[in-house]
Amino acid sequence: MFDLFLRNGRIIDGTGQTWYRGGVAVSGDTVTIVRSGGDSIEAAQTIDVDESVICPGFIDMHSHSDLILLSEPRHEAKLHQGVTTELLGMDGLSYAPASPDKLEQLLYYLAAVNGTPPPDVRWGSVREYLDLFDGRVACNVAFMAPHAAIRVEAMGWDDRLPTEPELARMRELAREAMLDGAFGFSTGLTYPPGAYSDTNELVAVCEAIADLGGFYMSHARYSLGDKLLDPFREVVTIGRRSGVPVHISHYHNPVDGMGERMVALVDEGRDSGVDVTFDQYPYAAASTILHSLLPYWVHEGGPTALLNRIRQPAIRDEIGDAVEPMWGLTLDHYIFSNVPNNKEWEGRSLGDLARHQGKRMVDAICDMLIEENLEVAFVARTGNPDNIRTIVQHPAQMVGSDGLLTGDMPNPRTYGTFPYVLGQFARDEGLFRLEDAVRKMTSAPAQRLGLQNRGILRDGMKADVVVFDPETIKANATFDEPKQYPDGISHVIVNGSLVVDNGVHTGALPGRALRSQ
Repeated sequence: MFDLFLRNGRIIDGTGQTWYRGGVAVSGDTVTIVRSGGDSIEAAQTIDVDESVICPGFIDMHSHSDLILLSEPRHEAKLHQGVTTELLGMDGLSYAPASPDKLEQLLYYLAAVNGTPPPDVRWGSVREYLDLFDGRVACNVAFMAPHAAIRVEAMGWDDRLPTEPELARMRELAREAMLDGAFGFSTGLTYPPGAYSDTNELVAVCEAIADLGGFYMSHARYSLGDKLLDPFREVVTIGRRSGVPVHISHYHNPVDGMGERMVALVDEGRDSGVDVTFDQYPYAAASTILHSLLPYWVHEGGPTALLNRIRQPAIRDEIGDAVEPMWGLTLDHYIFSNVPNNKEWEGRSLGDLARHQGKRMVDAICDMLIEENLEVAFVARTGNPDNIRTIVQHPAQMVGSDGLLTGDMPNPRTYGTFPYVLGQFARDEGLFRLEDAVRKMTSAPAQRLGLQNRGILRDGMKADVVVFDPETIKANATFDEPKQYPDGISHVIVNGSLVVDNGVHTGALPGRALRSQ
């Protein structure tokens, strides 16, 4: 007697192999594949999926749900997309391990990207942080040890390289994080304090986790060298020198013609023996925090020091035009997504703000950051659709939403990434087979993370399962109306529990923290 039986489906098992007819039976938190019609299967609940696809649950290889999940555990924006596992700790911007005072600094500094936890919820170690999710959220989580937390814990917010004792402490903290369940080490090298590091520092930390099976995941140092390929070459170099696999976050560049060159860089790395993979979202727009536009030196000392600096006219004069973006773009392409106390600006550009207020851009930005206590984020409409379509077809590509859940005008990727890849890229544009699209969301990320029992539909695997109609699946999120759930995803199962039933969230919270050790 099974708990649940999904019958009459087309099974895409996650490996990239062609679909086949069958059903999936769930007992507890594991699955059994039924290749016959299933008429003899006894189950407490049977759902006829009527020729829909049954596949493994999707793994979001780049999420920013580190705190939102703790206050909004139903996590509907992702569950309605079929996401059953979120990878946290992205861009080096997360919160464990951290002592109490350093944790509060990180929470303050990163509120625009991750929100804030409930006021009575705090932690110190990675183990304590991960324990907060078990049986309390709708999806599973995995965690990457974040560079920001490790560096601030070891040496504060100083704009310098670590001393030998400080670097030893960073290596120790990274190993402790791995032993507590992290899957690797992540960096955000255009965000302080990670931007204060050099390649040698990152190699040293990676070497410390190599024997524990960790990998290196990086938001690249976009200011490096030619600002085109050199930022990504540094990631490959770190892998070569440290001996760990490397994974490049949100791999993209808006400059025309860069898609082919970026694909070639990955192939060159792999051909030379470095295990290189990457994730990417399908929308031609980025998202980040407003204070990331300020020069690195303005951030030294942490969030309070930053705010004190930008109150000073002389400092603003020194910042000057440094707030303008690279590649000849303008801040008219940067659209406010999260402005808690001035919500009328959400959906309008930074250029609009400066013109409306009659201020220099630097003054408009600094005044907004002061008024909002740094909690401002924006969507940058600066992507290149052609480059995205070139890069997404590479076999080392995985799907990551990079979705911010703060504010009322988020990037539509937060609500639409996975159905967009399945409906638009695979079905409508034919960039790859549906089976290949599913592999990019399931077995490929499971393999990168080293998850032995998820990402593929086979007997005895964990029951993270999605049912979708390949003819109707569609992302409805747009830049003008980003908070729209998709069509075509009818059922989502997490650890054997039905979380989305016929398109409706059941309220079940069966998620757990997946641990590497």
